[in-house]
Amino acid sequence: MAGNTTGQVFRLTTFGESHGSIIGGIIDGCPSGIRIDRQFISNEMQRRRAGQSSGSTSRIETDEVEIVSGLLDDITTGTPIGLLIKNTQQNSKDYEHLKDVYRPSHADYSYDKKYGVFDHKGGGRSSARETAVRVAAGAIAKLLLAHSGIKIDAYVFAVGNISMPETQYYERNSIDKSPVRCPEPDVSIQMQNYIEKLQADGDTCGGAIVCYLNNLPPGLGEPVFDKLQASLAAAMMSIPSAKAFEYGSGFESIHLKGSQNSDNFAIREEVVIPYRNSAGGILGGISTGQPIWFKVAFKAVSSLMKERESFNRKGEKVIIPAGGQHDVCVVPRAVAVVEAMAALVLADHLLRQRSARV
Repeated sequence: MAGNTTGQVFRLTTFGESHGSIIGGIIDGCPSGIRIDRQFISNEMQRRRAGQSSGSTSRIETDEVEIVSGLLDDITTGTPIGLLIKNTQQNSKDYEHLKDVYRPSHADYSYDKKYGVFDHKGGGRSSARETAVRVAAGAIAKLLLAHSGIKIDAYVFAVGNISMPETQYYERNSIDKSPVRCPEPDVSIQMQNYIEKLQADGDTCGGAIVCYLNNLPPGLGEPVFDKLQASLAAAMMSIPSAKAFEYGSGFESIHLKGSQNSDNFAIREEVVIPYRNSAGGILGGISTGQPIWFKVAFKAVSSLMKERESFNRKGEKVIIPAGGQHDVCVVPRAVAVVEAMAALVLADHLLRQRSARV
């Protein structure tokens, strides 16, 4: 299976399955001299961990990250960093009734057509369990970015039809006060109530996450195929259940005339910059030094607490009973994953930029 590595200079390769004994990853290309704050990594893992809001999966892993290489006295040495996370709550027997069964809207069918085999135990490699490693690696990428003052903050913008009135930047503390990671208290309560209602109905929903990238230097991005927005889009769309990505004025720009969407330059603090930043901090695929913001849409969770009809590999109709371990809405936990993937992209482009000019 190819496609398990992301990045060109700062590279992450992940391995492991949902109900295997362990998941993990290798970070290659991380510079030496970065002090690794283990408590910071643990805090990042906790933001992804289940059990912090209504409607989260009953599978609650400890997600303790073991760093097995690449450090000397908790400082990076420049050699590959090995990450291991034990799966302590794998219950493979709970999935025996799904052996050879195609679950609706899951990857079972497509994996079977591609590889001639699929893992019925929680989806195997296609499970969002794999994203725990991304969050661990993303935490290390954030520690690298902190040396340049770069900040990454994401929050839940929408759950189902309930959304915030507008997109703007929020500090981390206001985001994490909310169980669903929505920084507007009134909207957060509405989202929680909606998720609880869906849980009682045995149903699920999707949502959207907004992410802000601040204090970036100008110059990040590699035209033409590795434009910064292209790398961010690829990273976000690799997250399970992600369905759409937009940045800056995004889809709204199709309704604007050129005279409305064009962004004239201005001087602020003796520096020439785009006045409105409608481009979202990127021009020609390269960062301008202004804030970058983007939005990621996630579909409703495909597993339901309802009996469903499907087919097995033999083409026989089967009944999938209600049950399983899954979230009602993934977006509160996906905030940490979105931030981690953004950090991996920025760390990679930051290191690539250092070789762009003398």
